[in-house]
Amino acid sequence: MAVAQPKLEKEGDDCSLLPLVHDIIKCMDKDNQDVHQELAKLKVKIQEAREQISNMPGIDSSPSEQQHQLATLREQVHTKNQLLQKYKSLCMFDVPKAS
Repeated sequence: MAVAQPKLEKEGDDCSLLPLVHDIIKCMDKDNQDVHQELAKLKVKIQEAREQISNMPGIDSSPSEQQHQLATLREQVHTKNQLLQKYKSLCMFDVPKAS
């Protein structure tokens, strides 16, 4: 059973905090008054990152629950692969050739 995962990151969306920190340091070096504006941008970026993390699938599960889910899924894949091999070996399907 496949679970559709929403795309959390938009195309071109940058999650790096380093450019904002660099801008803050530049403003502090120049004794610029834009430091507060740059700090506000950093605060917004950190809050967005927190929201993305809280919306991630499986974040509410403990590591042991995640390991159990992973083991279950691997077992399902193994079983399905075995079934596929079994059905492939049972009969040959005639595939029409494209003319």
